[in-house]
Amino acid sequence: MNCDGAAAGVTVQSSYRAPWWLPNAHLQTICARWLVQHHGVSYRRERWETPDGDFIDLDWLADVSKSEKLLVLFHGLEGCSRSHYALSLLAECRRRGWRAVVPHFRGCGGEPNRLARSYHSGDSREIDWMLRRLKQEQPGSKIYVVGVSLGGNMLLKWLGEEGETAIAVVERAVAVSAPLDLVAAAGALDAGLNRILYTGHFLRYLKPKALAKIAAHGLGIDGRGILASSTFRQFDDLFTAPVHGFKDADDYWRRSSSKPWLKQIELPTLLINARNDPFLPESALPLAHEVSERVTLDFPQDGGHVGFVSGKFPGNLDWLPNRVRSFFDES
Repeated sequence: MNCDGAAAGVTVQSSYRAPWWLPNAHLQTICARWLVQHHGVSYRRERWETPDGDFIDLDWLADVSKSEKLLVLFHGLEGCSRSHYALSLLAECRRRGWRAVVPHFRGCGGEPNRLARSYHSGDSREIDWMLRRLKQEQPGSKIYVVGVSLGGNMLLKWLGEEGETAIAVVERAVAVSAPLDLVAAAGALDAGLNRILYTGHFLRYLKPKALAKIAAHGLGIDGRGILASSTFRQFDDLFTAPVHGFKDADDYWRRSSSKPWLKQIELPTLLINARNDPFLPESALPLAHEVSERVTLDFPQDGGHVGFVSGKFPGNLDWLPNRVRSFFDES
C-alpha cells in the first residue's frame, strides 16, 4: 500500500553492482554478449503449426527431461535460444534440474515464417497461445516465465490483459530490461550514439527480412524506403505497423506498450530494469503506485540492457540467473 491506502507494488533495493572495469551502460550491455562461451547448453528442437497456418520453432533444454518445473523464456528483438541471456538462464535450469524451453517468435528460429506477418512488441495473443498450449500439453507442469527485452514487454502486456486468469497458466513471471514505454524506448534508440550502436545493428537484420517478405507476398510497401531507413520510427512506419494492423509507428508503440497494463497484473511478477539501460530512459520506469501490489520492482543503478555482468575481469553472467531463481523459489 502507498501513503493514501491504494494498492501499490514493492520496490526492493537491488543486489546488483556493476564491476569497476565496466563503467558505463554501453560497455555493460555489449560485454555481456561475449561471456557465454562456458555455457555449453544443448537443445532439442520441436516445431508447432500455428492456428493461422504458420509455424514456430521451440528449443527444449536437452539435458533435463523429468521435472514438474518448466521455465519458458521469451527472447528479445531478433533474439533466439543462443542469445547470451538464454544460455545463462538455461544453464542455471540445467544445474537445478528444471526443464526449460525457448519458443522462437515467427521468423526467429533460423527459417523464414510462411506468412507476411512475423512478430512485434505487442503481440500478447501469440504469448497467450504458446503458454496455454504448453499448459495443455503438460498439465502437471508448474510453468515459470521469463521475458527479455521485447519478449518482456509482450509478457507483461499479456499478464495485464489476462489478470487473474493468468494464474491458472503460470506460477510466477519475470520481465528483464523490458521496453515498457515503446514511445520513450524508440526515442532513446533513435538518437545519438544509441542509433549507431543499437538501432543500426537491429536494422541490419530487420531490413533484409522485410524486403524478403515484400517480395514473397507482393506487399505494397516501398522497398527503397526500407533500405534507406535508419531509425525505428522510419522502419516501423513503413513496415512493422502496416503489416501488423497499426496505423503508423506511433499507433503501434502506444497500443503495444505494457506500462499501462502493469496495474492489472494479478500474478507474482518481478521487473528487472537497469536505470542506465540505453534502451529505456530512467524517467520511463514505473513507480510503485503505477504497478499492482503483485509486482516487485528491482531497478539497479547499473547493468545496461540485459547486461548485469559481475565479478573480476572478464566477468560472468551469474547475477541474473541467480536473481530469477531466487524470485521463483519464493513460490
